[in-house]
This record gives sequence, C-alpha cells and structure tokens, in this order.
Amino acid sequence: MYKFKNEGMNVPCYVWSEKGSIEESCIQQMENISSLPFAFHHTVLNADGHTGYGMPIGGVLATEGVVICNCVGVDIGCGMCAVRTSIKYDEFDIDTLKRILGGSKELKGGIRSHIPVGRNHHKKAQEWAGFDDAPMGIQIIEDQLSSAAKQLGTLGGGNHFIEIQKGDDGHVWIMVHSGSRNFGYQIAKTYNKIAQDLCKKWHSNIPEPKGEDGLAFLPIDSDEGQDYLTAMNYALDFALASRLNMIEAVKKEFLLQIDCTFDEVINKHHNFATMENHFGRNVMVHRKGATSARKGEFGIIPGSQGTFSYIVEGKGNSESFCSCSHGAGRKMSRTKAQNELNLEEEQEKLNSQGILHAIRGKNDLDEAAGAYKDIGEVMANQSDLVDIKVELSPLAVIKG
Repeated sequence: MYKFKNEGMNVPCYVWSEKGSIEESCIQQMENISSLPFAFHHTVLNADGHTGYGMPIGGVLATEGVVICNCVGVDIGCGMCAVRTSIKYDEFDIDTLKRILGGSKELKGGIRSHIPVGRNHHKKAQEWAGFDDAPMGIQIIEDQLSSAAKQLGTLGGGNHFIEIQKGDDGHVWIMVHSGSRNFGYQIAKTYNKIAQDLCKKWHSNIPEPKGEDGLAFLPIDSDEGQDYLTAMNYALDFALASRLNMIEAVKKEFLLQIDCTFDEVINKHHNFATMENHFGRNVMVHRKGATSARKGEFGIIPGSQGTFSYIVEGKGNSESFCSCSHGAGRKMSRTKAQNELNLEEEQEKLNSQGILHAIRGKNDLDEAAGAYKDIGEVMANQSDLVDIKVELSPLAVIKG
C-alpha cells in the first residue's frame, strides 16, 4: 500500500497496489474525490481499482453530510453469493455437471433453461415479499415495480456469472454474481440527474459531469438525499432477493441430478453506501466495487473467468475503512479486449483446464481472463485486509 496527496487534495489517498500499476485516469478520479470538501480522513483505492463513472471501481469514500450516487454505482447492490455443497469433488463427474447446466440440444432443462441471462427477463412476475413492502411515494420505484418483478432472479450480462466451482476444501461450490438489473440502474440514473441539477443550481465546486459521469451529491438531511437512500436500500434488498432466487434455482437443478445438502449462503454487496463509525466519526461510507471486510466477516472475491476465486475473512483494517477488493478488476476496456485479445488463445486457456466456459466468439472476449488483472497479485496486495479461507477453481461458467 502507498499513499499520495497532491496539490488541491483535501485528504490523502491510500492505494493497495504498486505505484505505476494503475491507469492515470483512475488516479485522476481518486484525486477528484479526495479533493471534495466533505471527503473524510482519506480515500481508498483497492488492488482491483480501475476507471469508472465519477469514482473508480474499487474505490472507497467516506463523506460527512452527503451521499454521492456515482460513488455507489449504477448497478446498486451488485454483489456475490456463494454456497458450499456437501458434494465431494472426487465424486462429481462431468456428465452430471453438464446435466445440471442443461440448455443444449442433447440436454434439456438445467440452469440455462430456467435462469434468463443477458437482456432476457422472466415472462411472468416473480414472487417476493419485498414487492408488498416497497416504499411508496418514490416515483421511480412506483414506475419500475412491475418490470422489476420480471427481472428478479435473472442474471444480466457483462461480468455477471453463475459458476460451479471446486474448492481446495474438497467440496463443490455454487457462486452467483449479479446486481439489481435495470431496476437499480433507473434509480441511480434518476437520482444522479437530480443531484446534478441541484449542484448546478448551488454552483457547487465539483468536476464538470459528462452525461451520467461526475460527482454530484445530495445532502443526507435533504428530502432528495433521504429518498435516494431509501430507494438505494430497497435496491440492495432486491438485488439480494434476486441472487437468492437464482441460488435456489441452481440448488433445484443439483438435487435433480445428485443427492446433496447445502451450507448457509454467504452474501456480499459491493456497490452501496452505509453509515458507519470510523476514526471516531459517523460517516457515509461509499463502496463502489469494494467489499466490507470487518474483522471476522466472511466475504467473496471472484477472479476472472478461468481463474481462482476466494472465500475470505476480513481483518478489520481501519486504513481501508474495513474494506477490500470485490474481484480481480479490469486491465482492459471491453472494446479493447474484443479488438486485441486472441480468441483461440483465450479459449485454450479455459479448455486446457477442462472448464465449461462462455467464450464462444470475438464478442465474448470482453469477459476473457486476459481482460482482467492477475487475481494472485490482487490478493497479495491486500494480504493485510483479508485472510484466504477457501480457494475456488471454476468447473463451469454461465454468462450473459
């Protein structure tokens, strides 16, 4: 970890990576958020940090009195769930795995047939008790509820995935990475626009936004700030319910093929803001592509497609605001990966490991292992933040 505080920065930035290993645009964004007058104590850039909207993915910002939509991110509540099965890897064969995945001409049903991916939604509304408890009076929630009911339990695209994995504990694991779909995005988009309009009205000294970019803020004690926090927390609940819905669907497919039991679900959000006490003050901690890592708290840090993922235990490091990375982090943009990575080479990386993967054409290269940072280096750079409890290797990957 190294620290820097350039001219104009209100607080220093702590970076859990080696100097020169992070792209300049990402460092510039950290300078921007560290220059905000309400930034508290210091800012954090985790080992997986890379450029995002306003604040980098992998960033952590504590503020006094305000919340910033783009420091939560557009996919509110994006996160991970992981479940250990009772199945021993030595007793798990490839044919059983293929039947669980399904979705092919030879193998009907399975996960691929029952969980919509990409832009697909369920044809019928899904049941969730939370729909009956939706906060009324917030227009964007009322407008989006009916479509959200068909988005619940759907995977989405991008870096979201369902993986079947083998752990170095000898067990087969299930892992799901997903967010709040278009529901959370619409909430984020709506309140970021409200914040931009208010900051322009107030002549606020923040970087000029470009479209949905920027660091527009809402005072926590304002009606707009309270409504955003209510909507954000509801999107967190929705995202968790959606992951649990998919976990249950995957469990059913397992039980159709093999007798087993399942441990309790581990869940971790990595796009959210919450009030916490740090360095003697109650502050709003924004984690954007960052995971809470309080002492003794279990977490999930996935690698890229074809590399290790980890179940970890937090060390409660105060210098990171008790946070850690949320994954490996991109080293190439999606467009650059599609244009520059070699399809055959990326496929061979996965085929040689016997992984049933989702790299089938050039357009899939944005999610190839070569587009991501080395997860081994990321984990080494944050050894003072988490302890590794289980190392997981992919057996099969489903993506949108």
